[in-house]
Amino acid sequence: MDLSLRTVTVTRYILPLREGGSLPALAEADDDFKYVLKFRGAGHGVKALISELIGGKIAQVLGFRIPELVFAHLSEDFGRSEADEEIQDLLKASCGLNLALHYLSGAITYDPGAVKIDSKLSSEIVWLDAFLTNIDRTFRNTNMLIWHKELWLIDNGASLYFHHSWDNWEKNAVSPFVMIKDHVLLPQASELDEVNARFKSILTPEILREIVELIPTDWLNWNDTDLSPEEIKEVYFQFLSIRLEHSDNFLNEAKNARAKVI
Repeated sequence: MDLSLRTVTVTRYILPLREGGSLPALAEADDDFKYVLKFRGAGHGVKALISELIGGKIAQVLGFRIPELVFAHLSEDFGRSEADEEIQDLLKASCGLNLALHYLSGAITYDPGAVKIDSKLSSEIVWLDAFLTNIDRTFRNTNMLIWHKELWLIDNGASLYFHHSWDNWEKNAVSPFVMIKDHVLLPQASELDEVNARFKSILTPEILREIVELIPTDWLNWNDTDLSPEEIKEVYFQFLSIRLEHSDNFLNEAKNARAKVI
Protein backbone atom coordinates (compact mmCIF):
# COMPACT_ATOMS: atom_id res chain seq x y z
CA MET A 1 0.00 0.00 0.00
CA ASP A 2 1.29 3.43 -0.98
CA LEU A 3 1.07 5.63 2.12
CA SER A 4 2.65 8.72 0.58
CA LEU A 5 0.76 12.02 0.42
CA ARG A 6 0.45 14.36 -2.52
CA THR A 7 1.30 18.02 -1.97
CA VAL A 8 -1.03 20.69 -3.32
CA THR A 9 -0.95 24.47 -3.23
CA VAL A 10 -4.01 26.26 -1.91
CA THR A 11 -5.36 28.70 -4.49
CA ARG A 12 -8.69 29.84 -3.06
CA TYR A 13 -10.18 30.19 0.40
CA ILE A 14 -13.89 29.48 -0.02
CA LEU A 15 -15.47 29.62 3.43
CA PRO A 16 -14.77 28.82 7.07
CA LEU A 17 -16.23 25.67 8.58
CA ARG A 18 -16.97 26.98 12.04
CA GLU A 19 -16.90 23.70 13.91
CA GLY A 20 -14.94 23.37 17.13
CA GLY A 21 -11.98 25.56 17.93
CA SER A 22 -9.72 24.74 15.01
CA LEU A 23 -11.65 26.77 12.41
CA PRO A 24 -10.96 24.57 9.38
CA ALA A 25 -11.98 25.88 5.98
CA LEU A 26 -13.28 24.75 2.64
CA ALA A 27 -10.61 25.62 0.09
CA GLU A 28 -9.60 24.91 -3.48
CA ALA A 29 -6.13 23.81 -4.59
CA ASP A 30 -4.09 23.92 -7.78
CA ASP A 31 -5.35 20.45 -8.78
CA ASP A 32 -8.89 21.95 -9.03
CA PHE A 33 -10.20 19.80 -6.16
CA LYS A 34 -11.84 21.15 -3.03
CA TYR A 35 -10.48 20.26 0.41
CA VAL A 36 -11.26 20.67 4.07
CA LEU A 37 -8.15 22.54 5.12
CA LYS A 38 -6.68 22.13 8.62
CA PHE A 39 -4.39 24.98 9.67
CA ARG A 40 -1.09 24.78 11.50
CA GLY A 41 -1.86 28.19 13.00
CA ALA A 42 -5.09 27.05 14.68
CA GLY A 43 -5.76 25.99 18.28
CA HIS A 44 -3.46 23.03 18.90
CA GLY A 45 -1.22 23.87 15.96
CA VAL A 46 0.87 21.23 14.25
CA LYS A 47 0.08 18.64 16.92
CA ALA A 48 -3.52 18.45 15.70
CA LEU A 49 -2.19 18.00 12.16
CA ILE A 50 0.09 15.20 13.34
CA SER A 51 -2.87 13.47 15.03
CA GLU A 52 -4.88 13.82 11.82
CA LEU A 53 -2.03 12.46 9.73
CA ILE A 54 -1.15 9.48 11.93
CA GLY A 55 -4.77 8.63 12.72
CA GLY A 56 -5.84 8.92 9.10
CA LYS A 57 -3.03 6.78 7.77
CA ILE A 58 -3.56 4.07 10.40
CA ALA A 59 -7.26 4.07 9.51
CA GLN A 60 -6.35 3.73 5.83
CA VAL A 61 -4.04 0.78 6.50
CA LEU A 62 -6.78 -0.93 8.50
CA GLY A 63 -9.22 -0.63 5.60
CA PHE A 64 -11.48 2.23 6.68
CA ARG A 65 -12.88 4.71 4.21
CA ILE A 66 -11.29 8.10 4.81
CA PRO A 67 -11.05 11.13 2.52
CA GLU A 68 -7.67 11.44 0.82
CA LEU A 69 -5.15 13.31 2.97
CA VAL A 70 -2.81 15.77 1.27
CA PHE A 71 -0.16 18.21 2.38
CA ALA A 72 -1.42 21.69 1.52
CA HIS A 73 0.98 24.56 1.00
CA LEU A 74 -0.16 28.06 1.92
CA SER A 75 1.89 30.96 0.53
CA GLU A 76 2.66 34.12 2.51
CA ASP A 77 0.55 36.19 0.12
CA PHE A 78 -2.50 34.02 0.58
CA GLY A 79 -5.40 35.65 2.38
CA ARG A 80 -4.18 39.24 2.40
CA SER A 81 -7.48 40.28 0.87
CA GLU A 82 -9.50 38.40 3.52
CA ALA A 83 -11.81 40.88 5.26
CA ASP A 84 -12.39 38.83 8.42
CA GLU A 85 -9.58 39.75 10.80
CA GLU A 86 -9.72 36.45 12.71
CA ILE A 87 -9.44 34.44 9.49
CA GLN A 88 -6.68 36.70 8.15
CA ASP A 89 -4.64 36.14 11.35
CA LEU A 90 -5.18 32.39 11.02
CA LEU A 91 -3.99 32.39 7.42
CA LYS A 92 -0.92 34.47 8.26
CA ALA A 93 -0.02 32.07 11.07
CA SER A 94 -0.40 29.07 8.76
CA CYS A 95 2.06 29.87 5.98
CA GLY A 96 3.90 26.79 4.82
CA LEU A 97 2.78 23.18 5.01
CA ASN A 98 -0.70 22.37 6.33
CA LEU A 99 -2.94 19.31 6.04
CA ALA A 100 -6.15 18.88 4.06
CA LEU A 101 -8.79 16.22 3.46
CA HIS A 102 -10.56 15.75 0.15
CA TYR A 103 -13.99 17.38 0.37
CA LEU A 104 -16.80 14.83 0.06
CA SER A 105 -19.39 16.93 -1.72
CA GLY A 106 -22.94 16.00 -0.74
CA ALA A 107 -21.95 13.90 2.28
CA ILE A 108 -24.24 14.00 5.30
CA THR A 109 -23.34 13.65 8.96
CA TYR A 110 -23.84 10.16 10.34
CA ASP A 111 -26.97 10.02 12.48
CA PRO A 112 -26.92 7.06 14.89
CA GLY A 113 -30.70 7.25 15.19
CA ALA A 114 -31.23 6.92 11.45
CA VAL A 115 -28.46 4.59 10.27
CA LYS A 116 -27.53 1.30 11.93
CA ILE A 117 -23.86 0.25 11.74
CA ASP A 118 -23.23 -3.49 12.00
CA SER A 119 -21.29 -5.05 14.88
CA LYS A 120 -18.15 -5.75 12.84
CA LEU A 121 -17.63 -2.20 11.58
CA SER A 122 -18.69 -0.74 14.94
CA SER A 123 -16.10 -2.92 16.71
CA GLU A 124 -13.42 -1.89 14.23
CA ILE A 125 -14.07 1.82 14.74
CA VAL A 126 -14.23 1.51 18.54
CA TRP A 127 -10.90 -0.38 18.50
CA LEU A 128 -9.30 2.25 16.28
CA ASP A 129 -10.40 5.12 18.51
CA ALA A 130 -9.35 3.33 21.70
CA PHE A 131 -5.94 2.64 20.17
CA LEU A 132 -5.51 6.25 19.02
CA THR A 133 -7.06 7.67 22.23
CA ASN A 134 -9.55 9.61 20.12
CA ILE A 135 -11.84 11.49 22.50
CA ASP A 136 -14.07 12.88 19.76
CA ARG A 137 -16.42 10.32 18.20
CA THR A 138 -19.39 10.66 20.50
CA PHE A 139 -23.16 11.11 20.15
CA ARG A 140 -22.56 14.85 20.35
CA ASN A 141 -20.01 14.84 17.55
CA THR A 142 -19.80 11.59 15.59
CA ASN A 143 -17.09 12.68 13.11
CA MET A 144 -18.45 10.24 10.56
CA LEU A 145 -20.13 10.92 7.24
CA ILE A 146 -22.43 8.98 4.95
CA TRP A 147 -21.28 9.44 1.36
CA HIS A 148 -22.58 7.35 -1.54
CA LYS A 149 -24.37 5.18 1.06
CA GLU A 150 -21.08 4.25 2.75
CA LEU A 151 -19.58 5.29 6.09
CA TRP A 152 -16.51 7.53 6.02
CA LEU A 153 -14.35 8.52 8.99
CA ILE A 154 -13.21 12.13 9.34
CA ASP A 155 -11.37 14.29 11.84
CA ASN A 156 -8.79 12.42 13.90
CA GLY A 157 -7.33 15.68 15.21
CA ALA A 158 -8.38 14.95 18.80
CA SER A 159 -6.35 11.72 18.88
CA LEU A 160 -3.00 11.07 20.58
CA TYR A 161 -3.75 13.64 23.25
CA PHE A 162 -0.64 12.56 25.19
CA HIS A 163 1.45 14.89 23.04
CA HIS A 164 -0.22 18.03 24.37
CA SER A 165 1.53 17.62 27.72
CA TRP A 166 4.31 15.32 26.45
CA ASP A 167 5.12 14.15 30.00
CA ASN A 168 4.64 10.53 31.04
CA TRP A 169 4.04 9.36 27.47
CA GLU A 170 5.09 5.85 28.48
CA LYS A 171 2.29 5.76 31.07
CA ASN A 172 -0.20 7.10 28.53
CA ALA A 173 0.86 4.42 26.06
CA VAL A 174 -0.51 1.69 28.35
CA SER A 175 -3.55 3.59 29.59
CA PRO A 176 -6.96 1.89 29.33
CA PHE A 177 -8.59 4.99 27.79
CA VAL A 178 -11.65 5.41 29.99
CA MET A 179 -13.26 7.95 27.60
CA ILE A 180 -14.22 5.06 25.32
CA LYS A 181 -17.39 4.83 27.43
CA ASP A 182 -18.76 7.80 25.46
CA HIS A 183 -18.14 6.33 22.00
CA VAL A 184 -21.18 6.53 19.74
CA LEU A 185 -20.72 2.99 18.40
CA LEU A 186 -19.80 1.23 21.65
CA PRO A 187 -23.20 -0.48 22.17
CA GLN A 188 -22.87 -2.32 18.83
CA ALA A 189 -19.19 -3.23 19.27
CA SER A 190 -19.59 -6.92 20.11
CA GLU A 191 -16.62 -8.25 18.10
CA LEU A 192 -13.73 -6.46 19.78
CA ASP A 193 -11.65 -9.58 20.46
CA GLU A 194 -11.74 -10.66 16.82
CA VAL A 195 -10.89 -7.16 15.64
CA ASN A 196 -8.03 -6.88 18.10
CA ALA A 197 -6.34 -10.02 16.81
CA ARG A 198 -6.75 -9.02 13.17
CA PHE A 199 -5.68 -5.38 13.51
CA LYS A 200 -2.61 -6.26 15.59
CA SER A 201 -1.44 -8.53 12.79
CA ILE A 202 -1.83 -5.71 10.25
CA LEU A 203 -0.08 -2.94 12.16
CA THR A 204 3.47 -4.26 11.92
CA PRO A 205 6.44 -2.27 13.23
CA GLU A 206 7.37 -1.53 9.61
CA ILE A 207 3.95 -0.03 8.91
CA LEU A 208 3.98 2.08 12.07
CA ARG A 209 7.48 3.32 11.27
CA GLU A 210 6.46 4.24 7.72
CA ILE A 211 3.47 6.21 8.99
CA VAL A 212 5.48 8.11 11.60
CA GLU A 213 8.13 8.97 9.00
CA LEU A 214 5.45 10.83 7.03
CA ILE A 215 5.46 13.63 9.64
CA PRO A 216 7.18 16.65 8.04
CA THR A 217 10.26 17.79 9.94
CA ASP A 218 8.82 21.30 9.66
CA TRP A 219 6.05 20.24 12.07
CA LEU A 220 8.47 19.03 14.73
CA ASN A 221 10.30 22.15 15.86
CA TRP A 222 8.55 22.52 19.19
CA ASN A 223 9.16 24.97 22.02
CA ASP A 224 7.92 22.65 24.79
CA THR A 225 10.63 19.99 24.46
CA ASP A 226 14.37 19.75 23.95
CA LEU A 227 13.96 16.71 21.72
CA SER A 228 15.05 16.90 18.10
CA PRO A 229 12.56 16.20 15.29
CA GLU A 230 13.96 12.68 14.88
CA GLU A 231 13.68 12.04 18.62
CA ILE A 232 10.07 13.24 18.59
CA LYS A 233 9.29 10.85 15.75
CA GLU A 234 10.83 8.05 17.79
CA VAL A 235 8.50 8.87 20.70
CA TYR A 236 5.49 8.62 18.41
CA PHE A 237 6.71 5.29 17.08
CA GLN A 238 7.37 3.93 20.56
CA PHE A 239 4.01 5.18 21.85
CA LEU A 240 2.13 3.40 19.06
CA SER A 241 4.21 0.24 19.38
CA ILE A 242 3.82 0.00 23.15
CA ARG A 243 0.10 0.76 22.95
CA LEU A 244 -0.38 -1.99 20.38
CA GLU A 245 1.60 -4.47 22.45
CA HIS A 246 -0.59 -3.70 25.47
CA SER A 247 -3.88 -3.55 23.57
CA ASP A 248 -5.59 -5.71 26.20
CA ASN A 249 -5.59 -2.65 28.48
CA PHE A 250 -7.83 -0.56 26.23
CA LEU A 251 -9.66 -3.60 24.88
CA ASN A 252 -10.83 -4.70 28.32
CA GLU A 253 -11.79 -1.14 29.21
CA ALA A 254 -13.98 -0.95 26.12
CA LYS A 255 -15.58 -4.33 26.82
CA ASN A 256 -16.30 -3.43 30.42
CA ALA A 257 -17.75 -0.04 29.40
CA ARG A 258 -19.94 -1.72 26.80
CA ALA A 259 -21.27 -4.19 29.35
CA LYS A 260 -22.61 -1.24 31.35
CA VAL A 261 -24.55 0.29 28.46
CA ILE A 262 -26.20 -2.72 26.85
